[in-house]
Amino acid sequence: MSITKSELITRLATRYPQLAPRDAEYAVRALLDALTQSLVEGRRIEIRGFGSFAITRRPPRVGRNPKSGEAVQVPEKLAPHFKPGKELRVRVDLSVPDRTPADPVARRSPAQSPDPGAPADAPAGAPAVAPAGAPTGAPPNPREGGLPGAS
Repeated sequence: MSITKSELITRLATRYPQLAPRDAEYAVRALLDALTQSLVEGRRIEIRGFGSFAITRRPPRVGRNPKSGEAVQVPEKLAPHFKPGKELRVRVDLSVPDRTPADPVARRSPAQSPDPGAPADAPAGAPAVAPAGAPTGAPPNPREGGLPGAS
């Protein structure tokens, strides 16, 4: 599903009833014109949480005419490039049903996840079990009874 500029204007005017459709159109047009002008001037645009726009340079190269196979000189090009921000990537990733955050560790199967506390001879994915009364290595939590030995 894609959204057009006119649909964006309609959604904006619907979401904010105090904004006349003409004003919503002006706001969208002004935003897009400002973004375009900044890119034309070679400036980078960063919108925190959404992403950044920049101009990338594609160097000149020798291409081929697909019909004749003849070598053709392709000139240098400047092209806009969008890099999504972390918040946008996470929200899009979570919008897919049955998806967890894009964490490479979270996506491993139990057999692939080595447990740092498991004995070296334990099979991969086997939980580490400390003997009763053995220190866990975690710092004491004062909310759960304070430091050991403190009364």
